[in-house]
Amino acid sequence: MSHIATILLLGSGELGREFVISAKRLGARVIACDSYDNAPAMQVADAREVFSMLDGAALRETAEKHRPDLIVPEIEAIRTEALADLEAEGFTIVPSARAAQLTMNRDAIRDLAAGELGLVTSQYGYAESFAEAQQVAARIGYPLVMKPVMSSSGKGQSKVDTPEALEAAWDYAVANMRGDRARVICEQFIAFDYEITLLTVRHAGGISFCPPIGHRQERGDYRESWQPAAMSAAALAIAQDMAAKVVMALQGGGRGWGLYGVEFFVKGDEVIFSELSPRPHDTGMVTLVSQDLTEFDLHARAILGLPVPDSMAARPAASAVILADRDSDAFAFEGQADAMASGDTDVRIFGKPVTRPYRRMGVALARAGDVSAAVDLAKQAAASVRIVYSPSSD
Repeated sequence: MSHIATILLLGSGELGREFVISAKRLGARVIACDSYDNAPAMQVADAREVFSMLDGAALRETAEKHRPDLIVPEIEAIRTEALADLEAEGFTIVPSARAAQLTMNRDAIRDLAAGELGLVTSQYGYAESFAEAQQVAARIGYPLVMKPVMSSSGKGQSKVDTPEALEAAWDYAVANMRGDRARVICEQFIAFDYEITLLTVRHAGGISFCPPIGHRQERGDYRESWQPAAMSAAALAIAQDMAAKVVMALQGGGRGWGLYGVEFFVKGDEVIFSELSPRPHDTGMVTLVSQDLTEFDLHARAILGLPVPDSMAARPAASAVILADRDSDAFAFEGQADAMASGDTDVRIFGKPVTRPYRRMGVALARAGDVSAAVDLAKQAAASVRIVYSPSSD
């Protein structure tokens, strides 16, 4: 065999693109799948398939066609029942079909964390109608955060300060949900000091952690991230313990190997579980310059059964996103040379074929003597990159 494994990648965005690069460096063959052609990961993969990940029949047909050694979800919106069936038939789902099923929906992972594992979370409740949302809001109080139980990149998420704003938040959440059910989670707004992503790697040798990643969000989506994030030893130990518990609980019938992005709110030494993604995390793009092994390298190593270090170190670094502001299929980028004028900055353009308002089209990366300086440098670099639209796209 000329390759170490055949990987079927479900979802081919910017995170999938970097994962493909890491996997191919290790000798894997990758078939990239997405609902549209020429997605970022497809541009660097060995082969591609175009179909909706929510189409269970198409998902099964593709798996049976390629007979991959590993099926690797990169997005949440997948027909997870099909993954469970495939796993029962002997296919290896990364990290497991159970992980894909529980993290596809915010209600399932929250119920696991708070109900089964007893992790500290904010107060929360679910609603499938505006009337139910009013009842939940009356119970947990204002301010609160409302978001669809199934969405991506913060779509549909909003902070609600008063009862008068609740209906608009409900409409926004439903309009931006993924999947086929109108259900939202309303959760108590936490006045946290900061929030982190703890990249947690489960591998053949056990569990390893990357240094915590801090990040800032707008509209429910990250704008800058930095590593290492400053936090007390006590808070870090609590976060690591909570992350290990939830990661171990997601194994199900699979091996459970892979990298998980576990998100926490932190207030002093109090750590509150927020969300989890069983795959590389968008805030973890900072590891492209902060760590010797990126989150994508670690994910590839773990799922292939290759050695993963017991611990990772990070040099001060940051990432800042490059956003589009309109719909277009005719555009170009300018300013990369200015963005990279400093020897401590870099730019990654994702290769997405169309733009949309607030869509991430690239990321600026920076290293510096401390994380604050790195954030400033990354933001300056991102601001230097301009998306130029052709007149016909206006």
